[in-house]
Amino acid sequence: MTPSNAPLLKRLQSFDFLRGLDPQALARLAASATWKVFAPNAVIFWEGDAESNLYYLQYGLLKALRSAPDGREQVLRFIQAGEIFNEVGALANRTNPATAIALEESGVWLIPRRALEEVIGAYPQAAMQIIENMADKIVGLVALASDLSLKTVEARYIQLLLEQAEGDVIERRRWTNQTELAARLGTVPDVLSRVVRELTKAGLIEADKQRIRILDRAGLTERARNG
Repeated sequence: MTPSNAPLLKRLQSFDFLRGLDPQALARLAASATWKVFAPNAVIFWEGDAESNLYYLQYGLLKALRSAPDGREQVLRFIQAGEIFNEVGALANRTNPATAIALEESGVWLIPRRALEEVIGAYPQAAMQIIENMADKIVGLVALASDLSLKTVEARYIQLLLEQAEGDVIERRRWTNQTELAARLGTVPDVLSRVVRELTKAGLIEADKQRIRILDRAGLTERARNG
């Protein structure tokens, strides 16, 4: 069953790259969208596919990743409810640079490229705002590349813990197993397991199947700085 597109319209009104568009244009954009629900582990699109829709994630959680010929994966970003994605496919008319996979049931609106072209044609200022939005994504990827090349796996893992912890606790969800975390950090599960053991032995964290708990935030910060 297709839900009302009212949440999509409300979100479009708040997107930076669509600011200044008149309400009728935004309403037409929302009306052009189609609705899809993806089951956990379903592929939204594959790296290398020609997918021209702009996506809006209304609920759920996705990951975007690239794969190496040997099967190793590098997670580029996690896509949270309320975010848009596939700007490259929709706006640059190029094949997808990454694969998008649902981590849990996810409801997605697909906005067709032709509808975006009509908006950009009618409101040229939207093009510059779209470029700014894509530039922000590029800055994020540059930061990721810098982390992968300049920081150790331990330092990257600590940074992840410090950023994700709520009250010094990271609850393990289905996708926060060693394999998924290793892919996100650009390493392999064996190396990450060794890092976890060393940090646990040092009394900085404790980890079990349900959660990871930070025991010494200052100590972790200092260790990451030295790493």
